[in-house]
Amino acid sequence: MKSSQILLVAAALATGAVAAVAADETSLQLSIKDHRFSPAELHAPADKPIAIVVKNLDSTPEEFESKALKIEKVVAGAAEITVRLRPLKPGRYQFVGEYHEATAKGALVVE
Repeated sequence: MKSSQILLVAAALATGAVAAVAADETSLQLSIKDHRFSPAELHAPADKPIAIVVKNLDSTPEEFESKALKIEKVVAGAAEITVRLRPLKPGRYQFVGEYHEATAKGALVVE
């Protein structure tokens, strides 16, 4: 097999693996408006990868932070990010909007 054929086969296998992971992934939607998360509580199944799309509907930036999940990501005003999480065990994982912790609070409940 030529090296170009090997690369083509490797690329096809990698694409298939990514598609398989994406198909098994739980996708959740979260928005930030008036420095509050909506919904304030997300639910996801245990032992499956999770993708949380965070949409910031405010004009100012916010930092999505979770010490339990070991994540800190800034979401620019009027923008969105996707936070990808490894499969998690059942539990309640708190998160906050670090720039407005008094009002921007939420939790991911994994069951």
